Amino acid sequence: MTDLIASLGVYGWWIAGLLLLVLEAILPGVYLLFFGIAALIVGTNVFLVGSSGWFGWEQQTIAFVVVSAVCVFLGRHWYGSKSETNPDAPLNRRTKRLIGREARLSEAITAGRGRIAIEDGWWSVEGPELPVGTMVRIVGANGAILRVEPTGTTTPPAA
Repeated sequence: MTDLIASLGVYGWWIAGLLLLVLEAILPGVYLLFFGIAALIVGTNVFLVGSSGWFGWEQQTIAFVVVSAVCVFLGRHWYGSKSETNPDAPLNRRTKRLIGREARLSEAITAGRGRIAIEDGWWSVEGPELPVGTMVRIVGANGAILRVEPTGTTTPPAA
C-alpha cells in the first residue's frame, strides 16, 4: 500500500484530497472537508519540497496528521463561532424573524386563538379577542404559535 502511495507522489495526496472533498459534498456534515484540505496542503508541500530525502512518506503522514488537527481546530473555531455564540440567529427559527411584522387576521381570534397568513404559510396566533381583518403586530412566539397584539386598524375581510 505504501509503495502505491509513494509511486503516486504528489498526485496521491492531491487525489486523496479531492476525493475527500467530493465525499464531503455527498455526505452530510462538515467532517471530511478538513482532511481534504490537509491532504491538498501536504500534496502541495510534496510538490514544492519533493518526496525524496527528509520528506519521505513517513514524514508526509506525520505532516498530514498535524495539518489535519490544525484544520479541524481552526474549522471548529470558525464554524463554532458562527453558531454557538449567536443563539439569537434566525436560522431554523422562522418565528423569531417574524417578530415585529404586521399582518391581517385571516381568522378571528376566539378563545385566545386565531390565524394569519404570512409569506408562504398560515400561522396560528394567540392574543386578545379580535375580529377577522384586524391588523396585528407579532410581539413574540411560543413554539410555532405567534403572540400578537392589535395595531388599531380594523377592516372587513376581502371577499
